[in-house]
Amino acid sequence: VQLVESGGGLVQPGGSLRLSCAASGFTFSRYYMSWYRQAPGKERELVAGIISTGSRTDYKDSVKGRFTISRDNAKSTVYLQMNSLQAEDTAVYYCSVRVGVQTRWGQGTQVTVSS
Repeated sequence: VQLVESGGGLVQPGGSLRLSCAASGFTFSRYYMSWYRQAPGKERELVAGIISTGSRTDYKDSVKGRFTISRDNAKSTVYLQMNSLQAEDTAVYYCSVRVGVQTRWGQGTQVTVSS
């Protein structure tokens, strides 16, 4: 299993970023995919998730209406569109999948929201 995130960077408050996670090594279209984040000094937290078909999504309350998770099963890629970014969204963002009894993580991509 390999998960490779991209798309992070520095953005001003109110700005937008789109994160991507390219997956390989498992049958992507069969699995629930998630985005987590971890800010300095804080625990890793679930931000959003999407079921295998893409027909249902889940969000952390604080990002509802601002973030959108989506997936392209043909490309084995999951996305996180982040709008109206706030300083509190600053964190390392990780793509995640639970395969069997193991949770797998990507290397993470840094998102910094600052003026």
